Amino acid sequence: MEIRPILSALLRSKTGAVLVAVQVALSLAILANALHIVAVRQAVAARPSGVAAEADVFSLQIRHLKAGSHQQQLAEQKAEAATLRGVPGVLSVANVSQLPMTRSGSYSGVAASRAQAQDSGSAALYSTPDGLLKTWGLQLREGRDFAPQEVLEVDQDTSEEFAKTVIVTRALAQRLWPDSASALGQTLYFGTGDKANASVVVGVVERLQTPGAQLKGDGELSVIVPIRYTGGSDSNFTLRAEPGRLERTMRDAEAAARAAAAAPVIVRLKSLAEVRADRYRADRGLSGMLVAVSALLLLVTASGIVGMASLWVTQRRKQIGVRRALGARRVDILRYFLVENVMITSVGVAAGVLLGLALNALLVSQLEMTRLPAPYLAAGAGVFWLLGLGAVYGPAWRAASTSPALATRSA
Repeated sequence: MEIRPILSALLRSKTGAVLVAVQVALSLAILANALHIVAVRQAVAARPSGVAAEADVFSLQIRHLKAGSHQQQLAEQKAEAATLRGVPGVLSVANVSQLPMTRSGSYSGVAASRAQAQDSGSAALYSTPDGLLKTWGLQLREGRDFAPQEVLEVDQDTSEEFAKTVIVTRALAQRLWPDSASALGQTLYFGTGDKANASVVVGVVERLQTPGAQLKGDGELSVIVPIRYTGGSDSNFTLRAEPGRLERTMRDAEAAARAAAAAPVIVRLKSLAEVRADRYRADRGLSGMLVAVSALLLLVTASGIVGMASLWVTQRRKQIGVRRALGARRVDILRYFLVENVMITSVGVAAGVLLGLALNALLVSQLEMTRLPAPYLAAGAGVFWLLGLGAVYGPAWRAASTSPALATRSA
């Protein structure tokens, strides 16, 4: 088939073709970037926290309406931990100051030397006296867990004593000592200057997200210290249940905590799965909205192509009849409209690729998005080519099926 006659016909009536091409270009630019954003947000929401088998882990907070002395609180915490360990279905229990992904927690500036002008970063501070690595299933890359004699019992109201040993994440070790083969034995300083607390690294875990779960490397800058704190009104525990028994174990743990309390207490529970869902609710909402917008764009673009193709068929009714009378086959008429649509769509796709790259450059500069990978544009181009062919096929087939006598009849 000659391309020149089709091109000549399009140039004589440019408005409809230009509108379709512009619609394809805008839709492709928006669709490619929207789906890229969805993929990025879904990848962020799926990041591992470092806690193994999150579906089996939950937190339990016991709030005492009246706080006792330092010794009384120590005794309460140890008794509560023992009670929780005895609950059927509980595999492990640890007292811990905070949880990953909660968006609320304690941080401290850290440095590799007191002489630094400023901190190397802000690390999440997880305080635990026992069993956290086991309860969360943290992967120990090198070193060891804390020894019992390293655990401090500190009254926050009266003491500033700090741990002499710590366990850090691999990300924090690389941030502080990028040129060292191992972080074991290195001294970590909490802050800078002469008064900064110093602790020796005895272990490195592969990963432990911060409560903020920030993007890039900052989301895994965490440090674990062997301290049992008193001075507040809450006892915070994290528990691992047997696989498949989370809900029942949570109910039993709550009942056991209430029954063992000498005075009325407030007990709050939350699974780590719920914590993750809360942390990434906005990301899921944004992804859903963008998917809906993308689907709507495809529908609108397809409707526009169908409408324009139907209009062209009506306008060329006599031309089609004459061609049929001169011996043109149905397949010739069908092919004419399909080729015409491919030409228009190709112009729109080319413009859409350029527009998509420009839009992505704007997002990268203003919102710190990542560069748009080429496969998104290639896939988008393929989608719109197929969409164009599918949308124009119905009107084109009706045109090809029109009899010469009917098509040449005057209106």
